[in-house]
Amino acid sequence: MPKFLMLIILVSLLPQLEAQNTRRIPLDFYLIVDDSLDMRESKNDAIAWLNEQLLERAFINGDKITLFSAGDRVQTLYSQTISSQDNRQEITERLQAMEMAGQRADFTGALRSAVSEASRSADRLPVYMLITGTAGGLVPALTGPGQELFRWFRSERYERWQVLVMGPEIGQRVRQAANSFMNAQ
Repeated sequence: MPKFLMLIILVSLLPQLEAQNTRRIPLDFYLIVDDSLDMRESKNDAIAWLNEQLLERAFINGDKITLFSAGDRVQTLYSQTISSQDNRQEITERLQAMEMAGQRADFTGALRSAVSEASRSADRLPVYMLITGTAGGLVPALTGPGQELFRWFRSERYERWQVLVMGPEIGQRVRQAANSFMNAQ
């Protein structure tokens, strides 16, 4: 009988747990992709990962996505608020159309462009993602004037490429949430 009771309790809690995992704050997402020769071998793998992990799972309608290429020169390839599946498809098409031909990746310039475009809205969360075929291209960005963006980041390394995700306002939002919680007590 206790196992049956535990199962009923677990089943009754599942809808509540699922509701807590639904993101309601829209993102201003800045995707910076290395379009240098270092990414040539990894482009298709990175695009497949982006489609599966971000476009199909993470993004919600209302998220604003800005896509930058970071090669010999920085270019804004796409900037749109997601409102339908068509937007996701267009992002994939822009990624697939990228030519990996640059000699180096200018992540410092791309981050500078992304930060200058970032909204400072309290009801939106800016997130920056860098995708590169080599860690060498990240060194100037990690040690340059934009290094404060890297305070709250996560990186994942795959066979021939890596991704860095940064949430520069996460610390401030955690402090605000903690203060709100403590003041409600």
